[in-house]
Amino acid sequence: MKNMLNFKNFSAEELMEILELAQDMKKNPEKYSESLKGKKLYTLFEKTSTRTFLSFTTGITELGGTYYNQLWRDSNFVLGEPISEIKYVCRNVDIIMARLIKNETVELFGNNVTVPFINGCDNSYHPCQILADALTIIEHFGSLDVKFLYIGAKNNVFNSLVEFFSKMKIGKLYGLTPLVNDTVCGDDFYEEAKATGYYIELDPNMSIDEVKGYVKDMDVVYTDTWLDMEFFNDPAYQDRKKELMNKMMPYQLNDEFLEGSKAIVLHDMPMHVGYEISESVEMKNLDHILDQAENRRHAEKAVMYTLLMK
Repeated sequence: MKNMLNFKNFSAEELMEILELAQDMKKNPEKYSESLKGKKLYTLFEKTSTRTFLSFTTGITELGGTYYNQLWRDSNFVLGEPISEIKYVCRNVDIIMARLIKNETVELFGNNVTVPFINGCDNSYHPCQILADALTIIEHFGSLDVKFLYIGAKNNVFNSLVEFFSKMKIGKLYGLTPLVNDTVCGDDFYEEAKATGYYIELDPNMSIDEVKGYVKDMDVVYTDTWLDMEFFNDPAYQDRKKELMNKMMPYQLNDEFLEGSKAIVLHDMPMHVGYEISESVEMKNLDHILDQAENRRHAEKAVMYTLLMK
């Protein structure tokens, strides 16, 4: 039995097989309409969600299965001893997806489940998002062999991008991360990725003109929210929000910043328009961004099928 907590226990070949399966599932949905017939998915949400909920629940339904959704706050995970709760849930379903706050909780699930478990997002990794990003790149460019620039916070999405590119050893990821979020990956994680040659860490102190020089040479420019979405409208974080926004506004993806670039712009959503991305750039790239969001469903269908059937 295999879980997907991140990409550590997957080879490049296995990840490419998932992406190829996702492509086929998207092109030929009827071929897979009963491929997971009778399979039951349990989804558990400690973090808010639109895309993760819809993509997994519609995905399992399109494959002939069913789902059972629960919010963390409505469950006995907030009250009981977690290992026995995890093992009880496994007695009732065939596969679990949880969107949790802490990577430590994800690891706890991964170490104790008796059915396949998928990390739907935690503070350190977001593997299914990056599979959707990769699927979008393949659809647009024909392969993963692209120059890809991420600008924003060193966060869960970024960590999974680093892990993916350094594992696949195709294309090249450039990371410009003036903000560093609290994750549990450790310094060795980035150093090992840099050693592969497929992840280039840019100096966050470089001038904006230097950054724009890199932007002009990219195929993809990617951004994410600068402040974790659950904190964005929280009154307790407004001073921190103002501080971060002032620091990051020079890096906003707007028409001036992207002048001379032919890159497509991607964003994993939800977007805070007027902050990390301007309305003009959002609208010019909305089809790409919505393709990226839709591809969560197809990538996750391929993940569920792979974990359950292979």
